[in-house]
Amino acid sequence: MVDECAKSVSAAAPVELDLRGLKCPLPAIKTAKALNSMTNGMLLVRTTDPMSAIDIPHAATSVGARVLSRSSEGRELHFLIEK
Repeated sequence: MVDECAKSVSAAAPVELDLRGLKCPLPAIKTAKALNSMTNGMLLVRTTDPMSAIDIPHAATSVGARVLSRSSEGRELHFLIEK
């Protein structure tokens, strides 16, 4: 039964935060705010601001979260963050 509970927690879909079109510093501010409102879980951030490559990881670590992955798709940057 413990294994089933662990599967349901790890299989939970991340909360998605669409910050495309916003410019610095808004993506970092909104990411930190979203992470602060979460007790734990995963957050998927989508942004088009090139400064987010630096700002989002900093915002995540400043609130005790960590970036699990970072990818790009055209102009978009995607960050998967765990809190």
